[in-house]
Amino acid sequence: MTNTDEIPKALRNKTLEELPKALKNKNIDELTQILDENSEIDEMPKALKKENKKNKLKIWQKILITFFILGILGVVSLAVLLYGPYSGFRDWLITTAMTTMSHQYFATWFYDEETIAQVLDRNKVEETNEITDTSMTVVIDSEEKEEKIEYENEYERQILEKDPGNDDYKIIEITGKGYSGYMAVIYDPSRIKTVYTKKIGKSGQYLTTMAKDNDALIAINGGGFEDPNFNSNGANPLGITFSNGKLITSKSYNGQGGLIGFTEDDKLVLGKMNVAKAKELKIRDGVTFGPFLIINGKSSNVFGNGGWGTAPRTAIGQRKDGIVLFLVIDGRTLTRPGASMNDLIEIMERYGAYNAANLDGGTSSAMVVNNEIINDPIDSTGAHKTRYISTAFILTKEEQN
Repeated sequence: MTNTDEIPKALRNKTLEELPKALKNKNIDELTQILDENSEIDEMPKALKKENKKNKLKIWQKILITFFILGILGVVSLAVLLYGPYSGFRDWLITTAMTTMSHQYFATWFYDEETIAQVLDRNKVEETNEITDTSMTVVIDSEEKEEKIEYENEYERQILEKDPGNDDYKIIEITGKGYSGYMAVIYDPSRIKTVYTKKIGKSGQYLTTMAKDNDALIAINGGGFEDPNFNSNGANPLGITFSNGKLITSKSYNGQGGLIGFTEDDKLVLGKMNVAKAKELKIRDGVTFGPFLIINGKSSNVFGNGGWGTAPRTAIGQRKDGIVLFLVIDGRTLTRPGASMNDLIEIMERYGAYNAANLDGGTSSAMVVNNEIINDPIDSTGAHKTRYISTAFILTKEEQN
């Protein structure tokens, strides 16, 4: 009989019933050998705990290594985008930041002044020096249009086929690669007016406010305004502004584009001109901005991305038959960054614009129909909202004439 000192610690004070089934009918020597080979029963849970802890440590190590590798890949990828041989991303970042975003440091963080200047120089819009030839636009009476409908293509059908019961305007949804928006087709150009903030010189107003104050059917944002550091309140319009035949502002303007206005005989005129020339052309309503997209059927030459990057846009155009096109494009999302100048030209060409110009864009871009914004303005912080502006183009109600 073996004394108790020879009995393994794990089996002391155990009855036969308490022993694992696999160990019953084993003599002391066999049990001792089994326990020596497999560790003591009391210590086995501790060993398993150590093993589990070790496995958990390995999982965290793998996670940390994975994040480290992804971080390295991210840094390398960003470096390639910013400084690599392919200039597409670099050009997009610089042109978008320097012209349409309120945070130019997105460009100046990564590039010096010389690099920025070089990028802007090779991405630009080359405008024609012409002024609109108004003799090429023949405003056709609305009823006459209905009698002579001929659809040359799908885009002509969209323009000329009016919505039932609405002879004033038509809204067309616009989609393309990286952008979406709306085009308002205005059939009577005599009802298009320029309106401006009631607090001119002190503060701009929201487009919705301007639309309500002027009882407008449709409104889009208009020309540019003085905007140092991209955070002004829209109080002061750029360049020349006319409203209902009255000269509102007459400042000098050296940017791309120039005067964008309607004459007394309802024709859209685009050109670089002073107040005297504008009065000679009998401009009744107009704003100042650019670049010009199409003049007398000739589209501007766009080099690279045009130097204006990709962003929300607003544009205005007129066909040879007098129909006016209000265009607003949304942007600033991952799947819908916005439109370039080239995109605007292509859209205006598609719908038959003979003269067309870019208006103020970015957070200003908005279209109001029956006192409600129908597009989706997004500011530079990602908030879904618009901002104060100085001027707007509106479609008045017929009884106002």
